[in-house]
Amino acid sequence: MVEKDTKKVGRSFRENIAYLEQILPVKESFDIVRRDMEIGERAATFYFIDGFTKDESMLKIMDSLFSVKAEDMPEDGTTFARRHIPYVEVDLVQSFDEVFRNLLSGTTCLFIEGYEVCFVIDCRTYPARSVDEPDKDKSLRGSRDGFVETIVFNTALLRRRIRDAHLVMEMTEAGQTSRTDIAICYMKDRVDPELLKNVSSRIEKLQIDDLRMNQQSLAEALFKRKWFNPFPKFKFTERPDTAAACLLEGKIVILVDNSPSAMILPTSIYDMVEEANDYYFPTITRVYLKFSRALITFGTVFLTPVYLLFMQNLEWLPEMFRFTVVQEPVYVPLIFQFLLLELSIDGLRLAAMNTPSMLSTPLSVIAGLVMGEFAVSSGWFNAEIMLGMAFVAVANYTQPNFELGYALKFMRLMLLILTACFNGTGFAVGCVLVVCFLAFNKTLSGRNYLNVKLN
Repeated sequence: MVEKDTKKVGRSFRENIAYLEQILPVKESFDIVRRDMEIGERAATFYFIDGFTKDESMLKIMDSLFSVKAEDMPEDGTTFARRHIPYVEVDLVQSFDEVFRNLLSGTTCLFIEGYEVCFVIDCRTYPARSVDEPDKDKSLRGSRDGFVETIVFNTALLRRRIRDAHLVMEMTEAGQTSRTDIAICYMKDRVDPELLKNVSSRIEKLQIDDLRMNQQSLAEALFKRKWFNPFPKFKFTERPDTAAACLLEGKIVILVDNSPSAMILPTSIYDMVEEANDYYFPTITRVYLKFSRALITFGTVFLTPVYLLFMQNLEWLPEMFRFTVVQEPVYVPLIFQFLLLELSIDGLRLAAMNTPSMLSTPLSVIAGLVMGEFAVSSGWFNAEIMLGMAFVAVANYTQPNFELGYALKFMRLMLLILTACFNGTGFAVGCVLVVCFLAFNKTLSGRNYLNVKLN
């Protein structure tokens, strides 16, 4: 829960300014700007953050305020704002907590002698990148826009798609230091009231200093996961059309300022494996794509453990699959080959992420051809093992959720190790454990991945 300043704006102009100067590092921090002036022969002071304020808007506002005469000054702040501040977004606040929150968020705060309020003028502009299609969630036929780091832009992208009065976007905040803005979006006539109440109360009661990693910090604070269950509790998307579709299905979408993605609740395994293309194709094509993706995902988990199981028990291998038997001499045990390749693939992936784009293609060719060919010819790895791991490495990219991909990887590693240690019994136990990880992975809605209610 965010700690709040309970002090109110008083009638004494000097006391108000003195309190602000005591709390704010105006002299130490160059970007907090104070501008003293006179309005209607009364002392007045502007406070704003350099880099957020629109110069053109401020010039017009100040020009209008300079023209106010002493006899035109009304008795109360509400009348003054209505008559003499020519701007759309003007609010009057009486709490210094609200003053600090608004000022440090980029709005302009105005204090005028004789008024017990602070005039908050929202003429800010955010430094933001363009609304481009996300690199990860690409669609063949869908829209080409994506969420950005500015929460107001993201809510506008949702409102543009759902022009319905039932769409509600509640704004709150979390983090005693960061005071990060959070928007809870839902369709009032379709959302589960119990789930909405649960989510809202959890966010309201958060005891956290900051959301330094934005949505990931919020996710960890909302739901304490069991460290041994790697399956994600939330679904994330950077596509506004996907988020809008989830809203219309009755789900809750949570937007966090400074994060270019939306968090979607509730979540099941079926939601995790969906992608944007599923909404843009005819039924038969959509079903085929979902089936293919599910089959390939299943293969990424069980292909290499099943192969290892048959290589350890050649008498179990059907005659029609005898061509898959390792032909060359095995110098390194198969289980170590699989584990080394799993680690090597992650190493190559990390290297690709940190490689300049102009060098990524030639380095990938070197890693894939030169190193792969040398590894096989030198006897470190067998060709059949390299082929299986190549399929797994490519197949991991068929499903859109990065965190789910690593959860499936951990399941595959568990199956490999249990199969190598205990043969068929270990493989059977590993399969049971995979099912248990899915069945008992409780999410924020109180349901598991199979959409079954858990107590």
